[in-house]
Amino acid sequence: MFTGLVEETGTIQSLEKKGDGYLIIIKACYVLDDLNIGDSIAVNGVCLTVVEKDGNSFSVEAVEETIQRSALARLTVNQPVNLERALKANSRLGGHFVQGHVDGIGEVISLQKKAPGYWLNIKVSQELLKYLVPKGSIAVNGTSLTIADIDGEIVSIAIIPHTAQATTITNLKTGTKVNIEADILGKYIYKFLHPNTKSKELDIERLNQLGFN
Repeated sequence: MFTGLVEETGTIQSLEKKGDGYLIIIKACYVLDDLNIGDSIAVNGVCLTVVEKDGNSFSVEAVEETIQRSALARLTVNQPVNLERALKANSRLGGHFVQGHVDGIGEVISLQKKAPGYWLNIKVSQELLKYLVPKGSIAVNGTSLTIADIDGEIVSIAIIPHTAQATTITNLKTGTKVNIEADILGKYIYKFLHPNTKSKELDIERLNQLGFN
């Protein structure tokens, strides 16, 4: 479990194909303190497990399922990434609950300078939109952000200067793919209100469930 408050921006040192996944080596500094083999760490919002560590870097493995559901496969050597160690039980929760389980990939439409910070527009799928609400929380590449507005498939987010400086957000370009994780509370509420979302057809059993009996 994470908070979406990025602790450090690391740098991709190498990407090695390993079966259907990747071994990723990331150069870092701050997060290496108290980071051990077997620990979870969020890399651009994806929860991964540390498999190796040395004085200035650590390695994580991303399996095929993780690669398919996230934008990790689009990483390149020397690219900066957002890093966050797992939340400690005695820590303040300054962002929101972030699992590191990516729900889908968004596409950056624009990143505009808007004093004192930035205005970020991201296109997301209809599948993701059902979990999102204005003023609600969203994690973009592992950064806890607040949705300012939703217009069709476009989610708009106001970025404060501190967030812009502490994360990789200012590196985003039009067309960049980003990892999106919706607020877990929104997902559970949606599931509670729509317990049979896989069933699209009305039958006698479904009508009875809805009170038509």
